[in-house]
Amino acid sequence: MIYLYLHIPFCVSKCSYCSFNSYPGRELLYKDYVDALKKEIASIAGVLGKNNRLTSLFIGGGTPTVLSSGLLVDLVQYTKTVFNFECGAEVSIEANPGTVNQESLEELSSCGVNRISLGVQSFDDGELVKAGRRHTAKEAENAVRMAVESGFSNINIDLMSGLPGQTGASWRKSLEKAVSLGPQHLSLYELMFEPGTLMTRFKRENKFSFPDEDELEKIDGITGQICAENEFSQYEISNYARFGFECRHNINYWLNGDYFAAGAGSVSYFNGRREKRIDSPEEYIARIRRNRTVVEESENLSREKSFRETVIMGLRMKRGVSLSVVRERYGIEALSYYGETLKKLLALELLEVDKEYLRLTEKGWPLANSIMAELV
Repeated sequence: MIYLYLHIPFCVSKCSYCSFNSYPGRELLYKDYVDALKKEIASIAGVLGKNNRLTSLFIGGGTPTVLSSGLLVDLVQYTKTVFNFECGAEVSIEANPGTVNQESLEELSSCGVNRISLGVQSFDDGELVKAGRRHTAKEAENAVRMAVESGFSNINIDLMSGLPGQTGASWRKSLEKAVSLGPQHLSLYELMFEPGTLMTRFKRENKFSFPDEDELEKIDGITGQICAENEFSQYEISNYARFGFECRHNINYWLNGDYFAAGAGSVSYFNGRREKRIDSPEEYIARIRRNRTVVEESENLSREKSFRETVIMGLRMKRGVSLSVVRERYGIEALSYYGETLKKLLALELLEVDKEYLRLTEKGWPLANSIMAELV
């Protein structure tokens, strides 16, 4: 099974919270970038040879849909010529509401893209403005409706909690609106204050008021209630899905499975080796043209480091990390490896263990990041 990620490092404008490798105002690079990306895709397929059955293709960014639908269709169709797509392969694309229309969505659906993730973030116009989003709540609603009408039957909506000015009441309205539009998947992320972002500066300068811990706890309760009432099961810290619509690509990532990647700033992981490509799209294009490597950083992970990463990422999953899988992959008994640290977390009822899985408890779920930090 092969999982392939393609990075499109372009966007209309940088959102105030964004720390991803993305660049606004590079329209003249789009065609050359896709051509370079296709060459790297061909190189990956060539290395794999006949064993290149693709389980999942994920096109992320940035905002992939700033590219014309023609370029995106060309990219997907080209990938299909060099990889053998499994029957029912998951083909995902990220999109922002302001960068899609009925025609572009229909073209993407027709070429085989069968899952779309719409970066809505909020259905409150005031919150969208403060987050630096370019679309309105109405445009977001229309984008979801157009995706449905274009034939997408696997739609994810991204929402973000903790935005400036957000309250439990405004979060409830956004989440209820999202659910009413009939998506199969919800990604509900909490705002993170990443170094170097405008949002981090806004917080430091007290430009906006942000929800406090009590309000965030209220938001968590609302999330659990609405998702349960509408048959969205939480399967990862930030992700909820109707039965059978869990994101296969991301599950492989959380299980620390192998995945390939192409594009500026993308990261791949295969046979214990992690490789990161150069961030600059201009330099990426130039190196591909000169047949030079685009890998800027690489690391061969030790057995122990890979084991720890597998445990940490597996704990993000609701079902937890499989003790037998890590034993078979690494020859390490997780319970004995973590010793007293694990005993303490079990005694505090932040973690629980059965014959097969080590997982976070309901009590531990809100403290996931600090718990994982103790196990790194």
